[in-house]
Amino acid sequence: MHARLAGASETMDPRLNRRQEELIILVQREGFVAVEQAASHFDVTPQTIRRDLSTLCDAGLLRRYHGGVSLPSSVENLAYNARKGLLQAEKQRIAALVAEHIPDEASLFINLGTTNEDVARALMTHKGLRIITNNLNVALMLSNNPSFEVIVAGGLVRGRDHGVTGEATIELIRQFKVDFGIVGISGIDLDGTLLDFDFQEVRVAQAIIEHSRQVYLAADHSKIGRNALVRLGSLSRVGAWFTDRAPPEPLLAVLESAGTHLHVAD
Repeated sequence: MHARLAGASETMDPRLNRRQEELIILVQREGFVAVEQAASHFDVTPQTIRRDLSTLCDAGLLRRYHGGVSLPSSVENLAYNARKGLLQAEKQRIAALVAEHIPDEASLFINLGTTNEDVARALMTHKGLRIITNNLNVALMLSNNPSFEVIVAGGLVRGRDHGVTGEATIELIRQFKVDFGIVGISGIDLDGTLLDFDFQEVRVAQAIIEHSRQVYLAADHSKIGRNALVRLGSLSRVGAWFTDRAPPEPLLAVLESAGTHLHVAD
């Protein structure tokens, strides 16, 4: 393993403070968090935590239960704009590190996800890239570089995040063999299982992995231990994982066994 240190509604865009972001991550890890537990964890009053929880629940990021909160669902992801507002600085650092590992004149797939959109932004100063993507946000962004060639996969367009999925998407991806496949994910189990919420999106990601010479996973630390319904595969299918914080020991052992390189942008 190689580690490198380098420098809910669909329209809602919550501006969260650091404690609120860490509170979401705590709930992702624990499954259910009581008000008193959260107050003790962050060394603040229960009233302060209740205000945080109200903000997060009103934004659809958490769900109220008697005495505490849990995640909204294991079968439905957070709304796109809510995800886009979370851990922005961490995602940008991850994206910058991924971009450092993509040379000019390379070919690559980029799939869905807010981190991958930051990766696309970080690639804008490259030259001569050939990109195949099922992310219309990425395609529009990268098409502004005149030296790039951008190919958009056809299929069903999802209005909530401008992602494209379906059989036509997979068929186009299968026509290529690219240098790098850049993929995102919704959850990573401690046994190394990669998880996501959308079956069609997972099938597209699996096709990207199969038709890439190197696979890069861009995923921040909040994805560790997060529950999602659909299994994509294992970390052994990933050549390198780019994240913002070193994972816990069980995952480090999985990475070592799988031969997956770890790149930490801090």
